[in-house]
Amino acid sequence: MKRFSFLAFVMTFALAACGGAEQPAAEQPIASPAMEEAVADTAAPPVEAEAEDAAPEMVEESAAEEEDVQAADQPIILAQAETAAASQDWKFTEGTHYARLVPAQPTVGGSDKIEVAEIFWYGCGHCYDFEAFINGWKEDKPANVRFVRIPAVWNPLVKLHAQLYYTEEVLNSNGKIADPDAFRAAVFAEYHRRGNRLASVDAIQELFVKHGVSEADFTSTWGSFEVSQKLRVAQDLGRRYGISGVPAVVVNGKYRSGAAEAGGYPRLLELVDELVVKESIR
Repeated sequence: MKRFSFLAFVMTFALAACGGAEQPAAEQPIASPAMEEAVADTAAPPVEAEAEDAAPEMVEESAAEEEDVQAADQPIILAQAETAAASQDWKFTEGTHYARLVPAQPTVGGSDKIEVAEIFWYGCGHCYDFEAFINGWKEDKPANVRFVRIPAVWNPLVKLHAQLYYTEEVLNSNGKIADPDAFRAAVFAEYHRRGNRLASVDAIQELFVKHGVSEADFTSTWGSFEVSQKLRVAQDLGRRYGISGVPAVVVNGKYRSGAAEAGGYPRLLELVDELVVKESIR
């Protein structure tokens, strides 16, 4: 992780977060294909109806013995992992510096890596300040970590900016944005330095065109099913994670924190690193 100056630490320590309206509980969770594997990890196993005329399954004795051995070994492995986690000298405390999500919630990607998600809003001044810190951290993140961003979806303006983000993401994946990092920085600068609130589709389109995206590419992507589905997933995850302020960070769908809880932006990233270690040994 890159080191930041003491002055930057002092300036950011006092920052809290941009708040949003309290989110109502979702009547039904919305899942995308990208979330199906993660949802399967947390959902209760389905109960299958027994077939009336089903033939009894034949199990070889050797296979049954092997399953018994594996079942006997599993509690030992879990106990060893719990012992290793308990023996660590953790710097941060659950309930003080971060909250545990019970039960654990889905993630954007699969279970192949530990997911660190930043929940943000382009119009949030604290997210703007946090940008340099999180960008520095993701450059040196561990190999077993996947970093994703999830835009907040609270009200019409925030949702409009979330749609901006996912339009940007899809266009970038299709090679339509030459420099995605520069474009993201330009969106923040447009809002916070130039006073352009990007409060209409026309204003947002003008920004994309200014950065080399054709009007046709923008229009077809902005109203696409792919962007709409990503918005629905972001709204669902925001409810599941209990996000009431940004920037917030969620580690592996299990732990949620922010600068106010952790004690500033540098300490928040130290907390993220510690939670990644905790997840790595479980």
